[in-house]
Amino acid sequence: MYYGFDIGGTKTELAVFDAGLRRIWQKRIATPRDDYDCLLQALLSLTQEADALIGGRGSVGVGVPGMENADDGTLFAANLPAALGRPLRADLSRLLAREVRLSNDANCFALSEAWDDEFRVYPVVLGIILGTGMGGGLVVNGRVVDGKNGVAGELGHFRLPVDALDILGESIPRVTCGCGRRGCVENYLSGRGFEWLYTHFYHCTLSAPEIIAAFYAGEPQAKQHVERYLALLAVCLGNLLTLVDPHLIVFGGGLSNFDEIYRQLPQRLPGSLLPVARVPRIEKARHGDAGGVRGAALLHLINQPLPPEL
Repeated sequence: MYYGFDIGGTKTELAVFDAGLRRIWQKRIATPRDDYDCLLQALLSLTQEADALIGGRGSVGVGVPGMENADDGTLFAANLPAALGRPLRADLSRLLAREVRLSNDANCFALSEAWDDEFRVYPVVLGIILGTGMGGGLVVNGRVVDGKNGVAGELGHFRLPVDALDILGESIPRVTCGCGRRGCVENYLSGRGFEWLYTHFYHCTLSAPEIIAAFYAGEPQAKQHVERYLALLAVCLGNLLTLVDPHLIVFGGGLSNFDEIYRQLPQRLPGSLLPVARVPRIEKARHGDAGGVRGAALLHLINQPLPPEL
């Protein structure tokens, strides 16, 4: 059996999958955010409960909102204070007396989608999360590409390209990002960024669902805002697609439910690509909220980690 943990800033979920990747059990608890020992004990308790359920010992994969330090295995996870700077994977492996595999939650999302029955035919899959933040993961031939420092796929921290300034105006504020830098695309393309842009241009605060409802109602301001946002999304993705050239893009996160993205993006992207490039297939995530735990469980079904660099 394969266990997948999805550890978030507010909730932690464990799901158990059989060999056919069918989910047979799941449980959610509040994440112990501020006490590392409590966090470890909570993960131990959930694992023991799953072991008792299956009458055995399942493999354990963990998805976290952060990444491991390549040198010492400590965790950088600003939204998980209890584990910040701690060697979570190593400590959990000792506590559970089994190998624990760990990856960024966006990587787990991308891996889950790349292993969807319909999507497995695509060699290069780019997963993009448009939620409170903007995350991403790259899967090549069924395996997560972590990179040397574990930051491959962190597309939210690309800076605004020149074309974006043509759309937004040279005077657009370079918003300070959680990473400490300014002008990261996450602050403009995420669900939070979608709302921020509306407030910036129209001096009125609306939630993303309210803006989208106004768009579908034909409200001119909302239509103009969506036009600007999709133009921005296209030029930002254009640079990324030129670099990665995926066969498939899968969107997840709350804003991914906005169907206008899938209607307009294929028509907008060619202007931001090289003349020989073709727009990849663009789809909405198939596995929804289960993507995190499913992808974490899959860490034990693929040949992870990648071979060490020479």
